[in-house]
Formats: sequence, structure tokens, C-alpha cells
Amino acid sequence: MNFVLGGKVVKKKRREDGPCQITINPSSLLFETLKQDQEVLMSHGDSVEKLAPGFKSVAQSSGIIASIENIKKNLYGVQFHPEVDLTKNGQQILSNFILKIAKLKPTFTIQNRLKEAISLIQKRVEDKKVLVLVSGGVDSTVCTALLAKALKTEQIIAFHIDTGFMRYQESKLVKEALNKLGVKLTVINAQKTFLESQTMIGETLSATLEQTIEPQQKRQIIGDCFIKVSQAELVKLNLSVDDVFLVQGTLRPDLIESASSSVTKTASVIKTHHNDTQLVRKLREEGRVIEPLAEYHKDEVRQLAKQLHLPDEIVWRQPFPGPGLAIRIICAKKPYKTKEYNEIKNSLQKFSSNKIQVDLLPVRTVGVQGDERTYSYLATLSSTLPPNSVEFWKNLTQITQEITKYVHQVNRVAYLFGEPPYKKDIDKITKTLLNKDTITQLQKADKIVNEILLRDNLIKALSQVPVILFPSSFGEKGARSVAIRTFITNDFMTGVPATPGVELPISSLNEMVKRITAEVPGISRVVYDLTSKPPGTTEWE
Repeated sequence: MNFVLGGKVVKKKRREDGPCQITINPSSLLFETLKQDQEVLMSHGDSVEKLAPGFKSVAQSSGIIASIENIKKNLYGVQFHPEVDLTKNGQQILSNFILKIAKLKPTFTIQNRLKEAISLIQKRVEDKKVLVLVSGGVDSTVCTALLAKALKTEQIIAFHIDTGFMRYQESKLVKEALNKLGVKLTVINAQKTFLESQTMIGETLSATLEQTIEPQQKRQIIGDCFIKVSQAELVKLNLSVDDVFLVQGTLRPDLIESASSSVTKTASVIKTHHNDTQLVRKLREEGRVIEPLAEYHKDEVRQLAKQLHLPDEIVWRQPFPGPGLAIRIICAKKPYKTKEYNEIKNSLQKFSSNKIQVDLLPVRTVGVQGDERTYSYLATLSSTLPPNSVEFWKNLTQITQEITKYVHQVNRVAYLFGEPPYKKDIDKITKTLLNKDTITQLQKADKIVNEILLRDNLIKALSQVPVILFPSSFGEKGARSVAIRTFITNDFMTGVPATPGVELPISSLNEMVKRITAEVPGISRVVYDLTSKPPGTTEWE
């Protein structure tokens, strides 16, 4: 807005990613009823340098303009994201804009959506059959429950495909949960098929999944393999794929992050969700995909689940990505080192002190910076101090935020348990690909973490807790490391890690670390992810 109307916009040295404090002008209609200091979510590298004619600044973030207005033209702009949970009073800001500035009427309610979803399914399907792929998570289960309300039992074909990347005994638990809902579920064992699968990436045939390192390609291969396996199963049932609709529990964030043309023409791809691959998009263009939840965010799906009277164990089940553990195993054949590696390492040293050591690992993970996907470095913080106080962890969070503001090649920071490493150990990795050994390693670590979460009643408090296997060996030959990534959010578009001692008991975290290193063979170190989203995505890939 500022640029188009004659102002100046520049890329400054400091970018803003994650929670930030701003100072607002409470006399602005946009900020009416709010206090002067506000916590908001930023994700940008460009800033307003000079205001367009007729505009004035109505919010500042440490010298950077955070909001502008032109009262005569009724134009208002914000640099932050008011629509996400991390902007504490974002709903009030949007309400002020919608009701007081745009003068719209609040007529929409969530209750309308249940009838709309059932009506959508019935109109599209008529007397044909539908195929739904059930993971056991709340999205696909709500989708299946909607089908059960909208259609006859004989119209619904429900598959659960065991890709080999499930959690420990996951497929067994999914079948039991769906049976309780009265859904006849067929479990398909396709572990070997997935590891050996390939797909077209643009015009090029990919490597097999078990040899693939790049996370985007892993997601695309897995997404297309889901379609191929399910279509093969339909043939076994003597059904033509042309007579069966594919029903998916796709959510709005899935489509936004995949930059699907159904919701955006300009957004960057953050990550390709398994339900929005090249093959799925082709089926969607042919009118063979039904997505009743495509306008929903996760918190809205949970509201709908309650309306459908689904049990709490389904409603509050921790999300598990469709590609499963495949995107929680960070694959690499050699250390990741760009020509700026040493320069980045040196730039991190200003964040070190006599008590905190900052290191750069030759490992990369996926992040989101300035609304664009990044695939960049992981940094670690280690300390000689015991990690046993809230103050200790809050200090680490502050250091993390400063690092990602000023060292843009780092999109994720984690605390490294144990003694600070020797410099020569930092550069060591163990070759890591998707295979039985790496999957088993991660399943064991994940099982330990989830046992403790369940025992200590932390499932609701922590929205999601991915457990990740990554290739850093820290000098221990053949060893790998494990990351614990806690995430607190409602909308899953943005979020923050749990602060040990606040949302996550320090004793629970310490037990996770101790048990993983003692009980999972070949694990050298455990780290705790300190990164908000942005700049780090929920998952590491």
C-alpha cells in the first residue's frame, strides 16, 4: 500500500521474524480500546522507509514503522499479522477494522458450516462412491464422520495406508478408533512400496524415496504414492477410479503453505503437503476431489468435531503429518556447508558469553521467513549452567530471537543438552536415509516422549510435539541426534515452543532426554527446539 501510493520501501539490515513488541497510537480507530504496548507476530524483511503522501505512522517497532493510516482515504495498513494467535489482540484489531472502519455486519456463525459440509458432499457425490484415506488424526476422522452423516454406508470406502512411517503401533490404534465410530476401515500394508516409490517432479523422474534427501521431493513422492496405492486397491475391488471421488481432510493452512492455486496466485511454497501434490492437483482439476474442510483451520475443525460428538481422544489427538516420520528424519549424505559457513559461524559468536556457547551445525531444516520458504542452517546453544529454571529457558528464548533477527541464514535454534561440544565434533554427521534402522530409531524416541506426555497430562497443553532424528553425531561414530520440538498454537499457522518450567515441567523434559540417550541405541545427543513459527516451521521438514 505504501509503495504503490508513492512511499518508499527498503530491505533493512534488521528483519523481524517471530513475536515482537510494538507501540501503538491508541487514538487510531484501528487500535481503539487497546493499550499502548502490544505483542504482535512479525515476518518481514522489507520496511517502510518513507511514508506515502497523506499517510501517518500509527505504530512503531523499535524504530520500524509497524502500521500506517490515511483517514481521508479510509486506508489502513499493518506490517504484522493480526490474524494469528501470536498477535495477542489481533482479533480486536480485525474487529475494529471490519465493524468500525469497513462497517460490515457480523452475521456468520460456525454452526452454518456443518449443514454446508453435509450438503456439499451430497450434491457432489449423489449416488457414486467415495474413497477417504484415514490417518486417525482429527482432520481425516472429522471428514469420515461427515461422510457417515451425508452418505449411505455402502458408498464409503475407507482406507488406512500403513506407509512404514507410522508411530509405534499407530495403524493398530487408528483401526480401533475408527471401529468405535462404526467405520469399516481397511488397513493396507505398503511399507516396501513407499520406500521404493518414485514420482515425476515437474518433467523429471525422482530418485526412490529411500535415496531422497530433499524434503520437498520426499513430500511429493509420498503424496503421489498415497494416490497410486489407493487407486490400485480400488482396482482390486473392481471399481473404476472415474466412478469414485477422493475425499480429503485438507485444511486451509495446507493449501496456503503448498501455494495451491485454489487459494492463492502469489504465495510462495513453504512445503508441499501430501494432500496437494502434482497428482492431487490434477485430480482436483478433473473434479474428482472433495475437500469439505478446505476453508477450516485446526481450531475450527476441533469445534466441528465436538458438534459431531466425536470423543475427546479424537478431538484432542496430537496432529501427525501425512508423510509421518519420513519428514521427521533429516536425511543427509554429507555435512551441509555453503561457502558462507565459516562467516556465519563467526557472526554467531557475538551471541556467546562465558556461560552460553553458540554453534552452527552443518545441518539444514525448513523454515518460513518473510512468508517464504527457507531451507537453511540449524544453530545450537549449550551451557555449563544446569537447565533447571524458568529464567534459564527464557534467557535462551531471547538469544534465539536475536539470532534469527540478525543472522538470516539461520532459521532454527535449539538447546543442546549436555556439556558444550568440542569444536571439532560440531562438523561430524552420520549418513542418514529413510530405512528400517532410522525409522526404528525414531519410533523408539517418539514412543518415549509420547509416553511421558500422556502420563503427565500434557497432550492438551502442547498442541503438537514432533520428535526428530537428525544426522549430527557430535564425534560419536555412527551416532545420530534427536530433537524435541514442542509447539503451542490454535491455528497452526504460527506458534511458539513451550517454555520448560511453564507449559512443560522441567522434570518431564529431563526424563525424556535421559531415557532417549539411555534406551535408544545410537543416539549421541538430544536438543530442544527454541524456535517460534516463524522463522521455523512446526516440523523440521
